[in-house]
Amino acid sequence: MGIVNATPDSFYAPSRVSGPDGRAAVVDTVAGMLDAGAAVIDVGGESTRPGSEYVGADEEASRVVPAIEAIRSRWDVAVSIDTRKASVATAALDAGADIVNDVAALGDDPALASLCGERGVPVVLMHKKGAPADMQDSPWYVDCVAEVVAFLVAAAGRAIAAGVAADRIVVDPGIGFGKRLEDNLALLSRLDEIASSGYPVLVGLSRKSFIGAISGMGPDGRLPGSLAAACAARAKGAVIFRVHDVAETVQALAVFDAARGWVVPPASA
Repeated sequence: MGIVNATPDSFYAPSRVSGPDGRAAVVDTVAGMLDAGAAVIDVGGESTRPGSEYVGADEEASRVVPAIEAIRSRWDVAVSIDTRKASVATAALDAGADIVNDVAALGDDPALASLCGERGVPVVLMHKKGAPADMQDSPWYVDCVAEVVAFLVAAAGRAIAAGVAADRIVVDPGIGFGKRLEDNLALLSRLDEIASSGYPVLVGLSRKSFIGAISGMGPDGRLPGSLAAACAARAKGAVIFRVHDVAETVQALAVFDAARGWVVPPASA
């Protein structure tokens, strides 16, 4: 899943496609991601990095709809809308999006669950503690992994009650969303417990601050750590990887899978 941020303030600047040349930037970015092997393009119009401010629905929709239209006019690729607002999801789905990716697990806007049920779209349910503006202000857990599993199973149950088919639900542990370094590492090392819920697991690890806490690097220098984290998540059952660096992640996972004996490389290799 390649990340396209139609925002002026997402934490990794090269992922941004906002501004006067936004549509052209979207096309160039997505073309490169598809050439590199992306299966899904994730479009967001509100940064949810720690400390970020809330973006109004009208502003968010004005950012994502042109990006989705630009993608849909050129490619028949799965597009997800990264939003926690029903009105934005409605506009995005009408523009051609296929999937709703909600960092609030359909919990922030009561209308979003029923919208997803009515439209019959796949949903990604992510765990977070608190709001993006304050979620890193002293988060605390007794057992982070067990609490995240319980949250995601309950969120999936609410989605199903709203009409979302069980086989259209993906869960995301929310690495970095109201988590300490030790919580993020516990989620990675015990990701198989989340996979055992029966729902496909998506992880968003790319260039996140926990990698910086280990490596001492800023976002621009966190690609090696991102690839290592992706392979660790793959070993524990992750099947979808939301990333900035599609080509590098595709190659790293292909080699990792081959080394584990999970796939047979081409005979010419």
